[in-house]
Order: sequence, then C-alpha cells, then structure tokens
Amino acid sequence: MARKKHTKTAIAAAVSVLIMGVSVQAHAQDVAGEPQTVIVTGVRAALEQSLRQKRNADAVVEVVTAEDIGKMPDKNVADAIQRLPGVNTQSSAGGEGGFGENDRVSLRGTSPSLQQTLFNGHAISTGDWFLLNQIGGNVGRSSSFSLLPSELVGSVVVQKSATADLVEGGVSGAINVITRRPLDFRQQLTVEGSVQANYNDLSDKAEPHLSGLVNWKNAGNTAGFLLQAFSEKAAVRRDGQEILGYTPISATSAAAVANPRLAGVMVPTFIGATLFEQVKKRTGGAFDFEVRPSSALTLDVNGFYSELKAPHQNTNWLAAPANSINGSNLVPLNATVRNNTLVAASFASNSGEVDNIYRPEAGGESWYLDFNGKFRASENLTLSGKLGKTHGVGYDRKDVYYQNNVDGGMVYALNGLSPASVSYPGGNTTSPGSTAWAGGGEAQSVDQEKYAQVDGDWRTRGALVESVRFGARFTDHHRTAEHPLETRPGPVGFSNPGPAWNGQMYPSDFADNLGGNLSSSYFKYDGAALGEWGAVPGNRLLDYTLRHNWMDEFKVREKTNALYAMADLGGDGWSGNIGLRAIETRQTTVVNLAGGPNPITGSAFGAYTPTTFERTYRDYLPSANLKFDVRPDLVVRTALAKTIARPDYSALGGSVSLNDDALSGSGGNVNLDPVRSTNFDLSAEWYFAPKAMLSAGFFYMDLRSIVAQGTSTGTYYNNKRSALAEYQITSPFNTSGTNKGVELSYQQPLGQNFGFLANYTYADGELDGGGELLNSSKNTYNLTGYFENERFSARLAYNFRSAYKAGVDRGASQHVDDMPSLAGSINVKLTENLTLTFDALNITNETIKMYAESHDRPRAFYSNGRTFYLGLRAKL
Repeated sequence: MARKKHTKTAIAAAVSVLIMGVSVQAHAQDVAGEPQTVIVTGVRAALEQSLRQKRNADAVVEVVTAEDIGKMPDKNVADAIQRLPGVNTQSSAGGEGGFGENDRVSLRGTSPSLQQTLFNGHAISTGDWFLLNQIGGNVGRSSSFSLLPSELVGSVVVQKSATADLVEGGVSGAINVITRRPLDFRQQLTVEGSVQANYNDLSDKAEPHLSGLVNWKNAGNTAGFLLQAFSEKAAVRRDGQEILGYTPISATSAAAVANPRLAGVMVPTFIGATLFEQVKKRTGGAFDFEVRPSSALTLDVNGFYSELKAPHQNTNWLAAPANSINGSNLVPLNATVRNNTLVAASFASNSGEVDNIYRPEAGGESWYLDFNGKFRASENLTLSGKLGKTHGVGYDRKDVYYQNNVDGGMVYALNGLSPASVSYPGGNTTSPGSTAWAGGGEAQSVDQEKYAQVDGDWRTRGALVESVRFGARFTDHHRTAEHPLETRPGPVGFSNPGPAWNGQMYPSDFADNLGGNLSSSYFKYDGAALGEWGAVPGNRLLDYTLRHNWMDEFKVREKTNALYAMADLGGDGWSGNIGLRAIETRQTTVVNLAGGPNPITGSAFGAYTPTTFERTYRDYLPSANLKFDVRPDLVVRTALAKTIARPDYSALGGSVSLNDDALSGSGGNVNLDPVRSTNFDLSAEWYFAPKAMLSAGFFYMDLRSIVAQGTSTGTYYNNKRSALAEYQITSPFNTSGTNKGVELSYQQPLGQNFGFLANYTYADGELDGGGELLNSSKNTYNLTGYFENERFSARLAYNFRSAYKAGVDRGASQHVDDMPSLAGSINVKLTENLTLTFDALNITNETIKMYAESHDRPRAFYSNGRTFYLGLRAKL
C-alpha cells in the first residue's frame, strides 16, 4: 500500500509540475502586456519543417524531424512516429504481449510485415531477442525497432503512396529513417550528449541512459566526420495472466461421458500466473565520413551497429483444465458453460505445472555498412550509387527450462476481460514440487542482405516533363532459422534434486495492476540456480545430434533484380510523377521434410531430408502521383500504384514447430505468392495559417494475394509423451481482401507559445468471406498539446488504438483489446547549452488485454508499469 501511494504521488507531482510550468509561463506573458519578438526554434520550428517537407512532396508522406524526436518521450524510432496519422505501433512482433517498449510499426491498419523499413533508402536487417520470433511460426519481415534508438535520427519519412524509385516490399508504405550527415551541420564542430536515469515503477529500479555525438567538418565544408554512441539500460518487469489456448473436450473423455453436453465444448488449455523479469542493455553507435572534393562529386561512407543484450527469466504457474479433462480423464465439478466455453469448473486434483525459464544469453544485434556517392556529370545529368551490406541476428543461448509438478485440487473461473480467478485447494504453492520436465537449448535467426544500386536523374527542362529518373537495384538476401539444441531430461534429471531454492517468492504486489483477485503466493527460483541445475551432467541431454530440432529450421534466399524509370511532371499549378518498376525475384527455400529415401538420422525428432524448393516470379509495378496547388494554401493529391510485399519468412519456411503441452503447432507454405495490391489515395491539405494544417484523405487497397492463417489437424511425434499425438497446426495460405479508410489531421499553434496536434484514422480491412485482416484497428487517434518558449517546453500526448487481431496461436485467434496510452515530456533550458529533461511513458499504467474469438475466451493480461526518464542534455 505504501509503495502504491508513493507511485501515485510521484505521478501527481509530475503532472503538477507540468501544469504549474505552463501556468507560470502564460501568466508571465500576460503581465508583460506587450508583444515580444519570438524566434521560432525548437518544437515549433521542427513542426514547420515537417509541414514544409510534406507540402512540397509529390507523394503522400508524413515527416518527423530530429527536434520533434528530441522534445518528445521518444526512446526508439517507433516512438518517434507513433503519433502520425495512419501509424500504429505495438510492443511485440506477434502475440507475446509486449515488454514495455514499442517494437513493431504498421501502417493504415495492416500487418507490420506489409510495410518496408529503410535506413537512408536501403534495407536494414533485424535481430529479434525473443525466442518465439527467432524460430517457429512468427519469423517475420518487419524490423525490430527496439534496436533503433531515436538519437540516431535526423528525420523519418513515412511514404504512404508508392513511387517507381522507392524500394519495393511495402504494400502499405515505407518508413525511411534518415540519419544526419556531417556536412549538413551548421557549425564546424558540434558536440552533443545526454545523461538520463530510467526508472520503471513496477520493477522499482533505475538504470542509466547515455548518448553522445561529435561532428566535425572543415571550414570549406568539403569534408566531415560524425560519430555517435549510445548505451541504454532498462529494468523490465511484466506481471501477467496467460490463458494458453482452448481445446475441445473429447467426446470419449470421462467428463463427456458423465455429462454429454460437455462434448466439444472449448476448455482453457492452461491458465498461468506469469512473472517476467529482465534487465536489458542496448549499446552501439554510428559513424559517417563525407567528402565533397568538388562541387560535382560527393562521397559518403557510413555505418551503424546496435546490440541488445536481453537476458530474462519467466516463471509461470499453470493450471491445466484441458489436460485434467482430456489427459488425466478427470470429471469437472460445478461446470459452467457459456458460448460453448467451459468458463468455470473445479477439480479434485490438478494436472498443472510450474514453468521456470531462464535465458541468460538472449539478445539481438543489427548493423550495416553503406557506401554511396553522387556525381553531377553535366548540367542536366546527375548519377548516384549505393553499395552495402546489412546483417542482423537474434539469439538465445544456454536456455534452461525446468518444470515442477503441482499438487492439490484446482478451481478456476473466467471473467471475460478481467483476469480469471484460480486457486489450488489443498495444494502447496509456496515451495517447489517434484521435477515434472526439463529442457532448454539454443536457437538463432540470421538475417542479412547485400545490395547495390545505381540511379540517374536527367533534367529535361521540358514544358511537361521536368526530369526523368531511372535506375537499377540488385540484392541478395538470406534468412535462416536454426534450432541446433532442444534438450529434455537426462538419465538422472528426475532423480536428482531440483534447483536450489533460497525461499524466493513472487513480489508481494504481483498482479496488483491487473485487477481481479489474483494471488502472489507463488515460489520462484533464482535464475542462476536454474542455470546451475541445467549444467549438472545427466540432468539434461546436451546432445547436439540426438536433440537437434530440425523441425523448427529453414533457410530462405531471395535474389532480386529491379529496374525503374520515372518521369517528374509539372505544369501551371500542378506537379507529379509517373513511372514503372520491374522486379524479378528468385526464391530458394530449404526446409526439412520428415523421412525421405536417404534421410539424415540420429535426431530424436525423427529422420529428415533437407529439401530445396525454387521459384522465380516477376512483378511490374506502375505508379502515378499527382499534386494540385488549387490555391496557395490548398493542396489536393491523388495516387495510384501497384505494390508488393513478400511473405514472412516463417510463412515461406515450411517447417513445422510443435508445442507438446498444448498439442498445437505452426507450419509454412513454400508456394505462397507475394502479397500484391493495387492502392489508391485521394487527399486534400489546407495550410490555413503559418505552421498549421487541416487535412483529410481516403485510401483503398485491393489486396489480391494477402496471406491469411488457417488451422488443420496433423499427427506428429510428441516428445514428452513418447508417442504420436494429434496437433492443431496453424499454417498460411493466399487469399484476397480489401483495406480502405480515412485519415484526418489537424495541427495549429495557439498564440505565441501553445500548440495542438490531432489526427484520426479509420481503417476497414477484411478478407474475402468476412475474415479479419491481421493488425487492423478500425479506429486510431492521437491528441497532443504543447507549450514552448525560450526556456521551457512541455508536451502531453495521448494515443488510442482500437482492438485488432494479432494472429492465430494454438488454433485460436489472438485479439488485442482497445489500447490507450498517455506520455508526457518537460524540458527546462538551464543555460544556453544545458537542458533538464523529464519524460514519462504509460502514465495511466494501461493493461494489455487479449482475447480469442470472443471476450468469453480471454487469452492474456499484461502490465508493464510506468517508465520515467530524468536527465540532462548538453550541446556545444
């Protein structure tokens, strides 16, 4: 109680400081009485620059500049753009619920995999630290923004309508992160740095954030060098309840025999009280060396590296209603059925378990090295080129998984979108039970691309065609998923004592933020003790041949050749472009198929044969963008284009990943076509005052080959039961659908120091036959208010995203319920070169709520707590 009171007081104090600061500054202006000269800098200058770039663009774009990012509570690039119209963010790649930081970005109510993330116009490889995004059915194409700190950014351009010179791969658009270049700085020497303390009120820990930048250029502005570095540490605690899927009650079970109306009724597979704990550290930097030996030639080499070390421990106390009925043949008492779901029941005994997972070496890294140049060959012809490589890896090593048996009875009751109640009458939850199972192992996902590009710009200076742009691009992309070791109990794993337990328990305030009446009286192990138990010889089978899980593995290689030509058009009061991009994709997929005439043997998962599938396909993507300057303050745009996005890697991989407890799995489809779409945009922008705009736009996507998820049953070997079992398998297929919507946006300064931004997006996406489009939130809106003068600035930003389908897991849909968020920032300029900063994220401490097909089948509840940043930013 004391801790809760302290947290509320801290938030109230922060809000009070914000309100008092704004009030004091406004009062000071009223007292002064006379108009003062205002130099437009800071946030307002950044907003003006963003509007200028948006207005001048021929395509439909949104822009965020560095000053915007620096003055908002933006800790990675996803944070920086989440308040733009048509942009959605989520804190996970799939249905794992998220870990307190924006990790994926989607555009206009589509999947994150349907947008293309670029750095300075080229691809950037990703590295996912969470195991479920490295192997199995959730290895996507979207970039993990948790590796991309906002300090790297000069601006971010979200391009919503396609142009022929834009790298293909984004059906819904492209996010181009533009870094700062040495010769763009105003001063000959620039030094910037920041020091922050990061505090999360759920983990109750403070950690440091450090970043720095040095940029030098010569007096002639012909050579310059930029160097950036960052080190950011954060303590994460996530309290949650997970309902891990639903299973039909078998008609031959004792429960259905005793009560026939229970046959086919869906019952929760597991109901878990899950505690996730982590201290993660993101380190890295960037460099850029730029030279301009003559006015006609510019050469640049730049690179970036980021590593996220993300060790973590997850403890999950699991009640097992489905296993109790279908596995242990128990008859539930006091059974309550609603909407064909067993929402409440009690059992004399329990088939549950305690999952203890320790991943001491989980993480990811991403880097690129890029060389580019620009040469003005003549007054009318400019040539440019780009050559580089990008590499990403997500890894999980020395993973230890240990399970305890649970004694006593079990009673549960689902409560819709409030946490379920679970108890274990007669059982002991405060000390470890016997060994039920053990495992762990290693996994890795590698993503890399080599690219080369050449472009030309020929100024024709004609009456209609102002210039012609043309070019070619070549890529060689590799993605692999590797699972070389998945252990099981060894010869003495069940007879040896379990991990050493030193009396550790769940935090006393566990699940306080989730609502409901959830218990915190659960034991937990120390992570190091789990690691020590797993390393004892004989406790686990550490055999890389016998325990090689080839079913989770695949390799995908894509080589692309692209050509494009585009004409920039213009006339009296209008401009635009029209072009064509042609791409050939050569796809090679290697998957492991069970059996075969000459299989590889020795794995406990069966004999297998690596099998290669090859295909080549071509796409021709015409595009047209037109902008009409109806009046000096009114712009009307329209765009029409064909676009593609290649399927997720796990969708193509074809491998089968199984969960032996839930009897579920996921598989791929090597014959999937890319997602192809015809997109149409129509919008109007009214620049009715300086730094102000009111806009409205309509978009439509005709999705000809969207990838959807379906379920089927299959028989596979169950490693834990040492017998064949029937599994629910989720696998992808091509279908068609549409996505249409409206975007509204308004921003305006109020007086000399205040300002307001608001936007709303309506997206209506569905598959043919009425199925749901993944990640499609019908309603998204953002409200931001700010105050800024020469010494003080403050912002409050509210974001709302309505419910959406995140995917299919264990044979059931996974929906994320309505999700609001509130963030704020305060900046006080102490001196000309030193600024005090305070940022707050998730101020209202929202709970992530997930459900299956209806609210009567909840899937998860997660709380990550509030996060505060207090620091100093210096600039010389």
